[in-house]
Amino acid sequence: MQRLYKWPLTLLIFLLVITGCNNTASVSTGSSGDEKVLTIGNTIDNVTFDVHDHGNTQTESIHVNLFEYLVKKDASDPQKKLPGLAVSWERTDDLTWHFILREGVTFHNGDPFTSEDVKFTLERVARDKSLIDYPSYNIIDRVEIKDDYTVDIITKEPDPILLSRLSRISSGILPAKYFQEKGVEGFNAAPVGTGPYKFDRWIKDDRVELVKNADYYAGEPKWDRVIFRTIPESTTRISELLTGSVDIAVIIPPGDVQRVKDSGKTYYTDLESARVQSLLVRQTPGTVTADPKVREAIELAIDKQTLVDNVLEGAGVPTQEAIGPGILGFNPDLFNTNLYNPDRAKQLLVEAGYPNGVELTLSSPASTKEVAEAIAAYLTEANFKVNLEILEQTQYKQRDNSNTFKELALQGKGNSMFEAPLQLEVFKSENAKGQTDYNNPEVDELLTEASVNLDDQKREAQYQKVQSILAEERPRIFLYQNKFNYGVSNRIDFTPRADEMFYAEDITLKE
Repeated sequence: MQRLYKWPLTLLIFLLVITGCNNTASVSTGSSGDEKVLTIGNTIDNVTFDVHDHGNTQTESIHVNLFEYLVKKDASDPQKKLPGLAVSWERTDDLTWHFILREGVTFHNGDPFTSEDVKFTLERVARDKSLIDYPSYNIIDRVEIKDDYTVDIITKEPDPILLSRLSRISSGILPAKYFQEKGVEGFNAAPVGTGPYKFDRWIKDDRVELVKNADYYAGEPKWDRVIFRTIPESTTRISELLTGSVDIAVIIPPGDVQRVKDSGKTYYTDLESARVQSLLVRQTPGTVTADPKVREAIELAIDKQTLVDNVLEGAGVPTQEAIGPGILGFNPDLFNTNLYNPDRAKQLLVEAGYPNGVELTLSSPASTKEVAEAIAAYLTEANFKVNLEILEQTQYKQRDNSNTFKELALQGKGNSMFEAPLQLEVFKSENAKGQTDYNNPEVDELLTEASVNLDDQKREAQYQKVQSILAEERPRIFLYQNKFNYGVSNRIDFTPRADEMFYAEDITLKE
Protein backbone atom coordinates (compact mmCIF):
# COMPACT_ATOMS: atom_id res chain seq x y z
CA MET A 1 0.00 0.00 0.00
CA GLN A 2 1.36 3.34 -1.00
CA ARG A 3 1.13 6.02 1.69
CA LEU A 4 0.99 9.55 0.41
CA TYR A 5 1.57 12.47 2.71
CA LYS A 6 1.17 15.39 0.39
CA TRP A 7 -1.54 17.43 1.99
CA PRO A 8 -4.07 19.47 -0.01
CA LEU A 9 -3.77 23.20 0.56
CA THR A 10 -7.26 23.50 2.01
CA LEU A 11 -6.49 20.78 4.57
CA LEU A 12 -3.28 22.49 5.62
CA ILE A 13 -5.20 25.72 6.17
CA PHE A 14 -7.73 23.84 8.28
CA LEU A 15 -5.01 22.43 10.51
CA LEU A 16 -3.70 25.90 11.25
CA VAL A 17 -7.05 27.11 12.54
CA ILE A 18 -7.14 27.39 16.30
CA THR A 19 -10.41 26.34 17.88
CA GLY A 20 -11.91 29.03 20.10
CA CYS A 21 -12.82 28.36 23.69
CA ASN A 22 -16.32 27.98 25.05
CA ASN A 23 -17.31 30.24 27.94
CA THR A 24 -19.48 27.64 29.69
CA ALA A 25 -18.80 27.76 33.41
CA SER A 26 -17.62 24.61 35.13
CA VAL A 27 -19.90 22.87 37.62
CA SER A 28 -18.59 21.22 40.76
CA THR A 29 -19.21 17.53 41.35
CA GLY A 30 -21.10 18.29 44.53
CA SER A 31 -18.92 16.00 46.65
CA SER A 32 -18.49 16.78 50.31
CA GLY A 33 -16.75 15.33 53.34
CA ASP A 34 -15.75 11.70 52.94
CA GLU A 35 -18.33 10.95 50.24
CA LYS A 36 -16.71 9.01 47.38
CA VAL A 37 -17.85 10.61 44.14
CA LEU A 38 -16.96 9.49 40.62
CA THR A 39 -17.66 12.05 37.87
CA ILE A 40 -17.55 11.20 34.17
CA GLY A 41 -17.69 13.77 31.37
CA ASN A 42 -19.65 12.47 28.35
CA THR A 43 -20.31 14.35 25.11
CA ILE A 44 -24.08 13.83 24.99
CA ASP A 45 -26.97 13.66 27.42
CA ASN A 46 -28.77 10.53 28.49
CA VAL A 47 -31.37 9.87 25.78
CA THR A 48 -33.95 8.02 27.88
CA PHE A 49 -34.19 5.45 30.67
CA ASP A 50 -36.26 3.20 28.42
CA VAL A 51 -33.55 0.65 27.64
CA HIS A 52 -35.41 -0.50 24.52
CA ASP A 53 -35.70 2.86 22.83
CA HIS A 54 -32.34 4.55 22.28
CA GLY A 55 -29.49 2.50 20.72
CA ASN A 56 -26.89 4.96 22.05
CA THR A 57 -23.55 3.81 23.49
CA GLN A 58 -22.99 6.70 25.92
CA THR A 59 -26.52 6.25 27.25
CA GLU A 60 -25.86 2.55 27.74
CA SER A 61 -22.65 3.44 29.60
CA ILE A 62 -24.89 5.11 32.21
CA HIS A 63 -27.55 2.40 32.18
CA VAL A 64 -25.17 -0.51 32.92
CA ASN A 65 -24.88 0.80 36.48
CA LEU A 66 -28.66 0.82 36.95
CA PHE A 67 -29.85 -2.15 34.92
CA GLU A 68 -28.28 -5.58 34.61
CA TYR A 69 -28.21 -8.21 31.87
CA LEU A 70 -28.80 -11.95 32.08
CA VAL A 71 -25.24 -12.44 30.84
CA LYS A 72 -22.31 -10.02 30.86
CA LYS A 73 -19.42 -9.49 28.47
CA ASP A 74 -15.94 -10.08 29.83
CA ALA A 75 -14.11 -6.74 30.03
CA SER A 76 -11.03 -7.93 28.15
CA ASP A 77 -12.71 -10.46 25.82
CA PRO A 78 -16.23 -9.38 24.83
CA GLN A 79 -16.84 -12.71 23.07
CA LYS A 80 -16.64 -14.43 26.47
CA LYS A 81 -19.91 -14.37 28.41
CA LEU A 82 -20.11 -14.29 32.21
CA PRO A 83 -23.01 -14.84 34.64
CA GLY A 84 -25.16 -11.81 35.36
CA LEU A 85 -28.78 -12.09 36.43
CA ALA A 86 -28.57 -15.61 35.02
CA VAL A 87 -26.16 -17.99 36.74
CA SER A 88 -26.15 -20.63 34.00
CA TRP A 89 -27.57 -21.39 30.56
CA GLU A 90 -27.59 -23.98 27.81
CA ARG A 91 -29.00 -24.44 24.32
CA THR A 92 -31.48 -27.32 24.49
CA ASP A 93 -32.41 -27.33 20.79
CA ASP A 94 -31.95 -25.12 17.73
CA LEU A 95 -34.68 -22.70 18.92
CA THR A 96 -34.46 -22.89 22.72
CA TRP A 97 -32.10 -21.58 25.39
CA HIS A 98 -32.65 -22.60 29.02
CA PHE A 99 -31.64 -20.11 31.76
CA ILE A 100 -31.31 -20.49 35.52
CA LEU A 101 -31.78 -17.09 37.18
CA ARG A 102 -30.01 -15.62 40.18
CA GLU A 103 -32.07 -15.81 43.39
CA GLY A 104 -32.18 -13.21 46.16
CA VAL A 105 -32.01 -10.16 43.86
CA THR A 106 -34.30 -7.18 44.40
CA PHE A 107 -35.03 -4.12 42.31
CA HIS A 108 -34.27 -0.68 43.73
CA ASN A 109 -37.94 -0.30 44.82
CA GLY A 110 -37.81 -3.57 46.79
CA ASP A 111 -39.64 -5.78 44.27
CA PRO A 112 -38.07 -9.23 43.88
CA PHE A 113 -36.43 -10.13 40.57
CA THR A 114 -38.13 -13.17 39.02
CA SER A 115 -38.83 -14.88 35.72
CA GLU A 116 -41.80 -12.54 35.17
CA ASP A 117 -39.39 -9.60 34.74
CA VAL A 118 -37.34 -11.48 32.13
CA LYS A 119 -40.48 -12.40 30.20
CA PHE A 120 -41.82 -8.83 30.27
CA THR A 121 -38.51 -7.22 29.28
CA LEU A 122 -37.65 -9.44 26.33
CA GLU A 123 -41.15 -9.88 24.95
CA ARG A 124 -41.73 -6.10 25.03
CA VAL A 125 -38.71 -5.31 22.83
CA ALA A 126 -39.34 -8.37 20.62
CA ARG A 127 -42.96 -7.38 19.85
CA ASP A 128 -43.26 -3.58 19.90
CA LYS A 129 -42.27 -2.39 16.41
CA SER A 130 -42.17 1.25 17.56
CA LEU A 131 -39.12 0.62 19.77
CA ILE A 132 -35.74 1.54 18.29
CA ASP A 133 -34.11 -1.80 19.16
CA TYR A 134 -37.02 -3.98 17.99
CA PRO A 135 -35.09 -5.14 14.86
CA SER A 136 -32.34 -6.61 17.04
CA TYR A 137 -34.77 -8.63 19.16
CA ASN A 138 -37.76 -9.60 17.01
CA ILE A 139 -36.18 -13.01 16.40
CA ILE A 140 -37.34 -13.86 19.96
CA ASP A 141 -40.72 -15.60 19.78
CA ARG A 142 -41.52 -15.91 23.47
CA VAL A 143 -40.19 -16.46 26.96
CA GLU A 144 -41.64 -19.47 28.76
CA ILE A 145 -41.62 -19.38 32.55
CA LYS A 146 -40.77 -22.74 34.13
CA ASP A 147 -40.72 -21.43 37.69
CA ASP A 148 -39.79 -18.20 39.48
CA TYR A 149 -36.10 -18.62 38.61
CA THR A 150 -36.10 -20.70 35.43
CA VAL A 151 -37.02 -19.58 31.90
CA ASP A 152 -36.76 -20.82 28.34
CA ILE A 153 -36.12 -18.22 25.66
CA ILE A 154 -37.53 -19.51 22.37
CA THR A 155 -36.61 -17.93 19.04
CA LYS A 156 -38.57 -17.97 15.78
CA GLU A 157 -35.56 -19.31 13.93
CA PRO A 158 -32.15 -20.60 15.02
CA ASP A 159 -30.23 -17.65 16.47
CA PRO A 160 -26.44 -18.05 16.63
CA ILE A 161 -25.95 -14.83 18.61
CA LEU A 162 -28.68 -14.87 21.27
CA LEU A 163 -26.18 -14.68 24.15
CA SER A 164 -24.66 -11.57 22.57
CA ARG A 165 -28.11 -9.99 22.27
CA LEU A 166 -28.68 -10.65 25.95
CA SER A 167 -25.47 -8.88 27.00
CA ARG A 168 -26.18 -5.37 25.66
CA ILE A 169 -28.46 -2.29 25.58
CA SER A 170 -32.02 -3.60 25.31
CA SER A 171 -31.49 -6.61 27.55
CA GLY A 172 -31.30 -4.60 30.77
CA ILE A 173 -33.97 -6.30 32.86
CA LEU A 174 -36.92 -4.07 33.76
CA PRO A 175 -39.23 -4.50 36.78
CA ALA A 176 -42.42 -5.75 35.11
CA LYS A 177 -44.95 -4.72 37.75
CA TYR A 178 -43.43 -1.27 38.38
CA PHE A 179 -42.94 -0.45 34.68
CA GLN A 180 -46.52 -1.39 33.82
CA GLU A 181 -47.88 0.66 36.73
CA LYS A 182 -45.82 3.77 35.92
CA GLY A 183 -45.81 3.64 32.12
CA VAL A 184 -42.92 4.89 30.01
CA GLU A 185 -43.08 8.51 31.18
CA GLY A 186 -43.38 7.55 34.83
CA PHE A 187 -40.52 5.09 34.53
CA ASN A 188 -38.32 7.69 32.82
CA ALA A 189 -38.94 10.03 35.75
CA ALA A 190 -38.00 7.40 38.34
CA PRO A 191 -36.23 4.41 36.73
CA VAL A 192 -35.67 1.24 38.71
CA GLY A 193 -33.24 -1.61 38.05
CA THR A 194 -31.24 -4.21 39.98
CA GLY A 195 -27.78 -2.65 39.53
CA PRO A 196 -25.22 -1.46 42.11
CA TYR A 197 -26.37 2.16 41.70
CA LYS A 198 -29.80 3.74 42.00
CA PHE A 199 -31.28 6.71 40.20
CA ASP A 200 -31.12 10.01 42.11
CA ARG A 201 -31.79 12.74 39.55
CA TRP A 202 -31.56 13.70 35.88
CA ILE A 203 -31.03 17.35 35.03
CA LYS A 204 -31.62 17.30 31.30
CA ASP A 205 -28.64 18.41 29.18
CA ASP A 206 -26.54 18.71 32.33
CA ARG A 207 -26.14 15.51 34.35
CA VAL A 208 -27.42 12.17 35.60
CA GLU A 209 -26.67 11.37 39.24
CA LEU A 210 -26.73 7.88 40.73
CA VAL A 211 -26.29 6.82 44.35
CA LYS A 212 -25.07 3.53 45.68
CA ASN A 213 -27.53 0.68 46.21
CA ALA A 214 -26.76 -0.35 49.78
CA ASP A 215 -28.87 -3.50 49.29
CA TYR A 216 -26.99 -4.69 46.21
CA TYR A 217 -26.81 -8.49 46.20
CA ALA A 218 -23.08 -8.55 45.32
CA GLY A 219 -22.02 -6.37 48.24
CA GLU A 220 -21.73 -2.67 48.99
CA PRO A 221 -20.74 -0.61 45.91
CA LYS A 222 -17.43 1.27 45.83
CA TRP A 223 -18.80 4.76 45.20
CA ASP A 224 -21.33 6.78 47.18
CA ARG A 225 -22.33 8.75 44.11
CA VAL A 226 -21.67 8.43 40.38
CA ILE A 227 -22.26 11.49 38.19
CA PHE A 228 -22.43 11.54 34.40
CA ARG A 229 -21.95 15.10 33.18
CA THR A 230 -23.05 16.25 29.72
CA ILE A 231 -20.22 18.35 28.27
CA PRO A 232 -20.46 18.46 24.46
CA GLU A 233 -17.80 21.14 23.93
CA SER A 234 -14.38 19.49 23.97
CA THR A 235 -12.58 22.62 25.21
CA THR A 236 -14.84 22.73 28.27
CA ARG A 237 -14.60 18.99 28.83
CA ILE A 238 -10.79 19.10 28.89
CA SER A 239 -10.80 22.14 31.16
CA GLU A 240 -13.14 20.38 33.62
CA LEU A 241 -10.80 17.39 33.65
CA LEU A 242 -7.66 19.44 34.21
CA THR A 243 -9.25 21.44 37.04
CA GLY A 244 -10.52 18.29 38.77
CA SER A 245 -14.25 18.80 38.19
CA VAL A 246 -14.49 15.49 36.33
CA ASP A 247 -12.51 12.30 36.88
CA ILE A 248 -12.81 10.86 33.38
CA ALA A 249 -13.36 12.77 30.13
CA VAL A 250 -14.25 10.99 26.89
CA ILE A 251 -13.01 11.76 23.36
CA ILE A 252 -9.83 13.77 23.86
CA PRO A 253 -9.16 15.77 20.66
CA PRO A 254 -5.70 15.14 19.16
CA GLY A 255 -4.58 18.67 19.95
CA ASP A 256 -5.29 18.16 23.68
CA VAL A 257 -3.67 14.77 24.20
CA GLN A 258 -0.30 16.21 25.21
CA ARG A 259 -1.96 18.64 27.65
CA VAL A 260 -3.61 15.71 29.39
CA LYS A 261 -0.33 13.77 29.48
CA ASP A 262 1.72 16.72 30.77
CA SER A 263 -0.64 18.27 33.32
CA GLY A 264 0.75 16.37 36.29
CA LYS A 265 -2.83 15.78 37.47
CA THR A 266 -4.15 13.54 34.71
CA TYR A 267 -3.17 10.72 32.37
CA TYR A 268 -4.21 9.62 28.91
CA THR A 269 -5.40 6.15 27.89
CA ASP A 270 -6.94 4.63 24.80
CA LEU A 271 -8.08 1.31 23.37
CA GLU A 272 -9.11 0.03 19.97
CA SER A 273 -12.89 -0.12 20.08
CA ALA A 274 -15.47 -1.91 17.96
CA ARG A 275 -16.57 1.49 16.60
CA VAL A 276 -16.06 2.19 12.90
CA GLN A 277 -16.22 5.69 11.40
CA SER A 278 -17.86 5.87 7.99
CA LEU A 279 -19.66 8.05 5.50
CA LEU A 280 -23.30 7.16 5.00
CA VAL A 281 -23.85 7.52 1.23
CA ARG A 282 -27.35 8.08 -0.12
CA GLN A 283 -28.14 6.08 -3.25
CA THR A 284 -31.65 7.42 -3.77
CA PRO A 285 -32.37 7.74 -7.53
CA GLY A 286 -31.73 11.31 -8.63
CA THR A 287 -28.96 11.99 -6.14
CA VAL A 288 -25.43 12.42 -7.50
CA THR A 289 -24.21 9.66 -5.18
CA ALA A 290 -26.57 7.16 -6.83
CA ASP A 291 -23.83 6.92 -9.47
CA PRO A 292 -21.23 4.26 -8.45
CA LYS A 293 -18.46 6.27 -10.14
CA VAL A 294 -19.21 9.24 -7.88
CA ARG A 295 -19.17 7.01 -4.80
CA GLU A 296 -15.85 5.51 -5.84
CA ALA A 297 -14.45 8.98 -6.50
CA ILE A 298 -15.38 10.01 -2.95
CA GLU A 299 -13.44 7.12 -1.41
CA LEU A 300 -10.41 7.58 -3.67
CA ALA A 301 -10.32 11.30 -2.82
CA ILE A 302 -9.75 10.63 0.90
CA ASP A 303 -6.30 9.74 2.24
CA LYS A 304 -7.44 7.63 5.18
CA GLN A 305 -3.95 6.90 6.45
CA THR A 306 -2.97 10.56 6.63
CA LEU A 307 -6.35 11.36 8.16
CA VAL A 308 -5.62 8.85 10.93
CA ASP A 309 -1.96 9.87 11.36
CA ASN A 310 -2.32 13.65 11.27
CA VAL A 311 -5.87 14.51 12.32
CA LEU A 312 -6.40 11.66 14.78
CA GLU A 313 -2.72 11.43 15.73
CA GLY A 314 -2.77 7.67 15.16
CA ALA A 315 -6.00 6.92 17.04
CA GLY A 316 -7.42 4.59 14.40
CA VAL A 317 -6.81 2.04 11.66
CA PRO A 318 -7.91 2.66 8.03
CA THR A 319 -10.55 0.20 6.87
CA GLN A 320 -13.03 -0.70 4.14
CA GLU A 321 -15.36 -2.76 6.33
CA ALA A 322 -17.99 -2.43 9.00
CA ILE A 323 -16.43 -4.66 11.64
CA GLY A 324 -12.94 -5.08 13.04
CA PRO A 325 -10.65 -7.88 14.24
CA GLY A 326 -12.08 -10.31 16.77
CA ILE A 327 -15.64 -10.27 15.40
CA LEU A 328 -16.82 -13.20 13.33
CA GLY A 329 -17.08 -12.03 9.73
CA PHE A 330 -14.05 -9.75 9.84
CA ASN A 331 -12.35 -9.68 6.42
CA PRO A 332 -8.58 -9.11 6.78
CA ASP A 333 -8.27 -8.19 3.10
CA LEU A 334 -10.32 -5.06 3.72
CA PHE A 335 -8.57 -3.91 6.91
CA ASN A 336 -5.66 -1.46 7.15
CA THR A 337 -6.19 -0.43 3.52
CA ASN A 338 -6.00 2.98 1.86
CA LEU A 339 -7.23 3.57 -1.71
CA TYR A 340 -6.16 7.23 -1.93
CA ASN A 341 -5.83 8.26 -5.58
CA PRO A 342 -7.00 11.87 -6.16
CA ASP A 343 -6.15 11.84 -9.88
CA ARG A 344 -8.32 8.80 -10.45
CA ALA A 345 -11.06 10.41 -8.35
CA LYS A 346 -11.10 13.43 -10.67
CA GLN A 347 -11.16 11.17 -13.73
CA LEU A 348 -14.11 9.21 -12.31
CA LEU A 349 -16.09 12.46 -12.00
CA VAL A 350 -15.36 13.20 -15.65
CA GLU A 351 -16.53 9.69 -16.59
CA ALA A 352 -19.67 10.24 -14.54
CA GLY A 353 -20.45 13.36 -16.56
CA TYR A 354 -19.13 15.99 -14.15
CA PRO A 355 -16.03 17.48 -15.84
CA ASN A 356 -16.48 20.71 -13.88
CA GLY A 357 -17.01 18.93 -10.57
CA VAL A 358 -20.16 18.14 -8.65
CA GLU A 359 -21.84 19.58 -5.56
CA LEU A 360 -22.80 17.56 -2.50
CA THR A 361 -23.57 18.07 1.18
CA LEU A 362 -21.56 16.46 3.98
CA SER A 363 -23.24 16.45 7.40
CA SER A 364 -21.35 15.78 10.62
CA PRO A 365 -21.95 15.99 14.37
CA ALA A 366 -19.91 18.67 16.10
CA SER A 367 -17.94 15.96 17.94
CA THR A 368 -16.22 14.96 14.67
CA LYS A 369 -15.89 18.47 13.24
CA GLU A 370 -12.13 18.20 12.63
CA VAL A 371 -12.48 14.93 10.72
CA ALA A 372 -15.36 16.32 8.65
CA GLU A 373 -13.35 19.42 7.76
CA ALA A 374 -10.41 17.28 6.67
CA ILE A 375 -12.65 15.09 4.50
CA ALA A 376 -14.27 18.18 2.97
CA ALA A 377 -10.81 19.49 2.12
CA TYR A 378 -9.83 16.25 0.42
CA LEU A 379 -13.08 16.19 -1.58
CA THR A 380 -12.58 19.79 -2.62
CA GLU A 381 -9.13 18.97 -3.98
CA ALA A 382 -10.72 16.19 -6.07
CA ASN A 383 -13.13 18.65 -7.71
CA PHE A 384 -16.15 18.20 -5.44
CA LYS A 385 -18.01 21.29 -4.28
CA VAL A 386 -18.74 20.52 -0.64
CA ASN A 387 -21.46 22.05 1.50
CA LEU A 388 -20.16 21.17 4.98
CA GLU A 389 -22.91 20.99 7.58
CA ILE A 390 -21.77 20.78 11.23
CA LEU A 391 -24.68 19.96 13.53
CA GLU A 392 -25.04 19.93 17.29
CA GLN A 393 -25.61 16.43 18.63
CA THR A 394 -29.36 16.78 19.24
CA GLN A 395 -29.97 18.21 15.78
CA TYR A 396 -27.76 15.58 14.18
CA LYS A 397 -29.63 12.79 15.98
CA GLN A 398 -32.98 14.19 14.84
CA ARG A 399 -31.79 14.23 11.24
CA ASP A 400 -30.43 10.70 11.58
CA ASN A 401 -33.66 9.34 13.08
CA SER A 402 -35.76 11.04 10.38
CA ASN A 403 -33.42 9.92 7.55
CA THR A 404 -33.14 13.47 6.20
CA PHE A 405 -29.42 13.68 5.48
CA LYS A 406 -28.52 14.61 1.92
CA GLU A 407 -25.67 12.90 0.05
CA LEU A 408 -23.15 12.20 2.83
CA ALA A 409 -23.21 11.93 6.62
CA LEU A 410 -20.21 11.23 8.84
CA GLN A 411 -21.13 8.59 11.41
CA GLY A 412 -19.41 6.48 14.01
CA LYS A 413 -21.16 3.16 14.62
CA GLY A 414 -20.35 1.20 17.76
CA ASN A 415 -20.95 -2.52 18.13
CA SER A 416 -22.01 -3.31 21.67
CA MET A 417 -23.11 -6.76 20.49
CA PHE A 418 -19.64 -7.59 19.08
CA GLU A 419 -21.38 -9.48 16.30
CA ALA A 420 -21.59 -8.80 12.55
CA PRO A 421 -25.40 -8.50 12.27
CA LEU A 422 -25.54 -5.34 14.38
CA GLN A 423 -23.42 -3.56 11.74
CA LEU A 424 -24.53 -5.39 8.59
CA GLU A 425 -28.30 -5.86 8.89
CA VAL A 426 -28.78 -2.15 8.07
CA PHE A 427 -27.75 -2.98 4.50
CA LYS A 428 -30.75 -5.20 3.88
CA SER A 429 -32.98 -3.44 1.36
CA GLU A 430 -35.92 -3.37 3.80
CA ASN A 431 -33.77 -1.61 6.41
CA ALA A 432 -31.94 0.71 4.00
CA LYS A 433 -35.14 2.03 2.46
CA GLY A 434 -35.44 5.75 3.15
CA GLN A 435 -31.90 5.95 4.54
CA THR A 436 -29.32 4.99 1.91
CA ASP A 437 -31.88 3.27 -0.35
CA TYR A 438 -29.28 0.57 -1.01
CA ASN A 439 -30.74 -2.53 -2.64
CA ASN A 440 -28.81 -5.69 -3.50
CA PRO A 441 -30.71 -9.02 -3.57
CA GLU A 442 -27.49 -11.01 -3.11
CA VAL A 443 -26.69 -9.09 0.09
CA ASP A 444 -30.27 -9.63 1.31
CA GLU A 445 -29.97 -13.38 0.70
CA LEU A 446 -26.54 -13.72 2.33
CA LEU A 447 -27.58 -11.79 5.44
CA THR A 448 -30.84 -13.73 5.77
CA GLU A 449 -29.05 -17.07 5.51
CA ALA A 450 -26.26 -16.05 7.90
CA SER A 451 -28.71 -14.84 10.56
CA VAL A 452 -29.97 -18.40 11.17
CA ASN A 453 -26.77 -20.31 10.42
CA LEU A 454 -25.44 -22.14 13.48
CA ASP A 455 -22.29 -23.20 11.60
CA ASP A 456 -19.79 -20.49 12.54
CA GLN A 457 -17.39 -21.32 9.70
CA LYS A 458 -20.06 -21.02 7.01
CA ARG A 459 -21.56 -17.95 8.66
CA GLU A 460 -18.16 -16.25 8.71
CA ALA A 461 -17.76 -16.81 4.97
CA GLN A 462 -21.21 -15.34 4.33
CA TYR A 463 -20.44 -12.18 6.25
CA GLN A 464 -17.04 -11.81 4.60
CA LYS A 465 -18.73 -12.03 1.19
CA VAL A 466 -21.21 -9.33 2.21
CA GLN A 467 -18.38 -7.05 3.25
CA SER A 468 -16.59 -7.54 -0.07
CA ILE A 469 -19.77 -6.51 -1.90
CA LEU A 470 -20.26 -3.47 0.33
CA ALA A 471 -16.64 -2.38 -0.24
CA GLU A 472 -17.33 -2.43 -3.98
CA GLU A 473 -20.79 -0.82 -3.97
CA ARG A 474 -20.24 1.67 -1.11
CA PRO A 475 -23.62 2.23 0.57
CA ARG A 476 -21.25 3.38 3.27
CA ILE A 477 -17.66 4.40 2.74
CA PHE A 478 -15.82 2.98 5.72
CA LEU A 479 -12.96 5.18 6.91
CA TYR A 480 -11.27 3.82 10.03
CA GLN A 481 -11.74 1.74 13.13
CA ASN A 482 -11.64 4.06 16.12
CA LYS A 483 -9.44 4.02 19.12
CA PHE A 484 -11.63 5.35 21.90
CA ASN A 485 -9.61 7.62 24.19
CA TYR A 486 -9.95 9.13 27.64
CA GLY A 487 -8.37 11.67 29.94
CA VAL A 488 -8.32 10.43 33.53
CA SER A 489 -7.61 12.01 36.91
CA ASN A 490 -4.53 10.66 38.67
CA ARG A 491 -6.72 9.78 41.64
CA ILE A 492 -8.51 7.09 39.59
CA ASP A 493 -7.51 3.66 38.30
CA PHE A 494 -9.39 3.17 35.04
CA THR A 495 -8.95 0.63 32.24
CA PRO A 496 -10.98 1.26 29.05
CA ARG A 497 -13.30 -1.45 27.77
CA ALA A 498 -13.72 -2.35 24.10
CA ASP A 499 -17.50 -1.93 24.48
CA GLU A 500 -16.99 1.68 25.70
CA MET A 501 -18.94 1.05 28.93
CA PHE A 502 -18.35 2.68 32.31
CA TYR A 503 -18.96 0.05 34.96
CA ALA A 504 -18.40 2.14 38.09
CA GLU A 505 -17.57 -0.99 40.12
CA ASP A 506 -14.55 -1.57 37.85
CA ILE A 507 -13.21 1.97 38.41
CA THR A 508 -11.16 2.38 41.57
CA LEU A 509 -10.22 5.33 43.76
CA LYS A 510 -6.48 5.16 44.44
CA GLU A 511 -5.46 4.91 48.07
